[in-house]
Amino acid sequence: MAIRDTSPLARPADSGRAGGGEIRRRARHGGTGTISRTLRSERLAPFVLVAPAVLIIVALRLWPLLLGVNFSFTGDGERNGTMVGLDNYLDLFQDPLFRGALRNVGLLVLLLPVAVAIPGLLATFIYLRVPGHRVFRSVYFFPAVLSPVIVGAIFNLMLAFDGPLNTVLAGIGVGPIDWLGDPDVAMFAVVGVQIWATFGMALVVFLAGFATLDSALLDAARVDGASLPQIIWHVIIPSLTRTIQFVFVTTMIGMLTSMFGLLYVMTSGGPEGSTYLPEYYIWIQQGQMNRPALASAASTILFVIMLVVGLLQISVLRRAGRED
Repeated sequence: MAIRDTSPLARPADSGRAGGGEIRRRARHGGTGTISRTLRSERLAPFVLVAPAVLIIVALRLWPLLLGVNFSFTGDGERNGTMVGLDNYLDLFQDPLFRGALRNVGLLVLLLPVAVAIPGLLATFIYLRVPGHRVFRSVYFFPAVLSPVIVGAIFNLMLAFDGPLNTVLAGIGVGPIDWLGDPDVAMFAVVGVQIWATFGMALVVFLAGFATLDSALLDAARVDGASLPQIIWHVIIPSLTRTIQFVFVTTMIGMLTSMFGLLYVMTSGGPEGSTYLPEYYIWIQQGQMNRPALASAASTILFVIMLVVGLLQISVLRRAGRED
C-alpha cells in the first residue's frame, strides 16, 4: 500500500505550485486586458488627432456653407428674411451677366488642360536637368509670390493699346490688338495672365511628384530608344497620374475662386460684361447692388459647379490612368 506523505514540509511546495499557477493565470488575464486597452487606444488615436481639424472645418466651412445655402432661398430688400423658394435662382438665369459668367466658366474648363500642361512640361524639363534648370526653378516660381493687384497693374501697362506688347507686334507687321477692350479677346488675355501668375505653384507640385518617380523606368525607356515625347506620354504621365489629378482640381478651383483681383484691376468685368466670372458677379451683387440673398444663390451655384467639375475631372483622369 502506498504511503502518502502528509508531512508539513510537502504541503508548502504544493501550495507554492498552486499559488504560482494562480499568479500566472491572473497575470495572463491582466495582460490581455492591458493589450485590449492598448489596441483600443491605438484605434481611437487617429480620431482624436483629426478631431480639432474636423471641428474647425465644420465650424468655419461647412456650417457657413449651409447657412449660405439656406439664405439663398430668402428674399432681398422688402422681402428680406422671407422664404422666396427658387426666385433668386430664376433671377440669376434670367440675368445676361450671370449667363455670360457661366459661359466664361466653360471657357476656363476648355483652357484648363493648357494651364496644367504648361507647368507640367516645364517641371519635366527641370527634372531632366536642362541647362540652367536651377535658375529656371526660381524664375518660374517668382510670379506666384506677387499679389494679383500688382500682376494686374503690370499687365494693364503691358497690354494697353499703346503699350509695349503692341509696339513689338507693330515692329513685325502685326496690327495693334485691343487686348483689354475687345470683348472677343479680353477674357483670353485675363486667363493668360492668370496662368502666368499662378503656374509656379503647380510647378512645385509637379516637381514633388517627380521626386517619387522611379528613375529606372526613364533609364529603361532611354535604353529602348524612346524619344522625349514618348517618354512623357508612356512613362511620366502614367507615373504621375495622382499628381496630375491634384493639379487639375486645384488649378480649376483657383481659376474659379482667385481671379477677382485680376478682373477688378484689369477689366472690372468689361468690356460689355465679357470678363464676368461667378466670383466677380457675387461681389457686384453683394457689394454694389446690395442683394446678399442673390449673391448667396450665385455662391451656391459656384460651389456646385466646382464640385461637379472636380468630380468629373477625377473620374476622367482615373479612367485614363486605368486604360494606360
